[in-house]
Amino acid sequence: MSATIKTFLLLGVFCTVVGFIYGYVTDFQELAGFPALLAVAAMSFMLVVYLWLVQRSTGGVLPEDREDGEIVEMAGEYGAFSPWSWWPLLLGIGCALFVTALAIGPWIIGLAVPVALLGLLGLIFEHSRGDHAH
Repeated sequence: MSATIKTFLLLGVFCTVVGFIYGYVTDFQELAGFPALLAVAAMSFMLVVYLWLVQRSTGGVLPEDREDGEIVEMAGEYGAFSPWSWWPLLLGIGCALFVTALAIGPWIIGLAVPVALLGLLGLIFEHSRGDHAH
């Protein structure tokens, strides 16, 4: 986990330095690149803090941190997924409509929200009824 922490720390420092250089070069008038670089830096630092706290509380020595670590050591169960499910597609369509609403017009949000909510509810309750209920 220490390699991951160092990588995100390096990314955060890099984006902070480059962000302020970019802001200085554009006289802090260009409001797309400067805030975006600072946002990436802030998110990287948040990940550094989170990973550091997890490592401190668990003593997390991952296989990639050891010289003798093997890829097979990271194998395991990653969760239960439904390959037959159509609900993620509906949720994705709803989210795409929402992003389209941000670009085109707010009236599309009225179409996007019900589609996304239907997809989300279907995904949440998929294993609660029918053939695959538990």
